[in-house]
Amino acid sequence: RKSEFESTLIRQGATIGANATILCGIEIGAFAMVGAGSVVTRTVHPHALMAGNPARQIGWVGQSGETLDSDLVCPRTGEKYIIENGILCREEVDE
Repeated sequence: RKSEFESTLIRQGATIGANATILCGIEIGAFAMVGAGSVVTRTVHPHALMAGNPARQIGWVGQSGETLDSDLVCPRTGEKYIIENGILCREEVDE
């Protein structure tokens, strides 16, 4: 039966709340946040804020861990984000 188990991957900067359950074979994206007690049954996109049973995306978080509002700007750092193909990405700043 050990051959039936799949690896679970937690990317850099991801946060998992107390008593969260993550099924095997799931990937938690970079800087994603999973709420306490959530049950994660599918892959989580980078920067996604997940909560519930089963876990559903309820928002986005920046690299600092702050929840982003509708304009996708981090209230702590001022970093701007954009959504590309359903995935949150940090907006590149031209200098």
